Amino acid sequence: MHRQSIARFARQCNGLPLAELPPAYLAPSLHFSLTRSAVQTSNFSSTPVAAGRDLSKSRGVSAIHRSGPRFKLGVSKYPLPKPVSPEALDKRHPTPDHGLWGFFPKDRLPLSTPEYDNAHGRSWSIQELREKSWDDLHALWWVCAKERNRIATSNLERERLKAGYGEYEANDRDRVIRVTQKSIKHVLRERWYAWEEAQRLYKEGYRPQEDE
Repeated sequence: MHRQSIARFARQCNGLPLAELPPAYLAPSLHFSLTRSAVQTSNFSSTPVAAGRDLSKSRGVSAIHRSGPRFKLGVSKYPLPKPVSPEALDKRHPTPDHGLWGFFPKDRLPLSTPEYDNAHGRSWSIQELREKSWDDLHALWWVCAKERNRIATSNLERERLKAGYGEYEANDRDRVIRVTQKSIKHVLRERWYAWEEAQRLYKEGYRPQEDE
């Protein structure tokens, strides 16, 4: 194999003397380069030409030649469905009491005015919330969450439009609501600790009837 490679290389060099030929241990690399150059057809391709051809007769779609199906598919005899036109669709009746309207002000505008955000009272105090029941605290919490969602929707629309106004009033109203929510959590935490203390005293044998 070495002699055949060197001889082939010598023939390509137009009768180069043997003294100037490369050593024998380079013959395998010369054989590989000569064999590869014989197969290679493009400077930018590393695969043979035959590998890029679509020789399969049963192939549906050729990704190389961009050809369509070569035989009828099984669903070709069925008509394709057509989309329904907007005129044929049933008209949807508007729902004035939809829950998503809670993300917008009462006038249902996407952007609240500074006058609307500034028209609010103070936050609930802890003493006032201590007199409320569990259901009242639960309802008040979700009223605050709903209002904060409404403020976040207005702030997002205000940022998108680059309105440049109303940010201070909206953030001030959000701060008042957050104080109310913190007070609700404080009252619920007090009731949790009181329940734990009552449970501990009951397990120790304390009964309120004994103090009477």
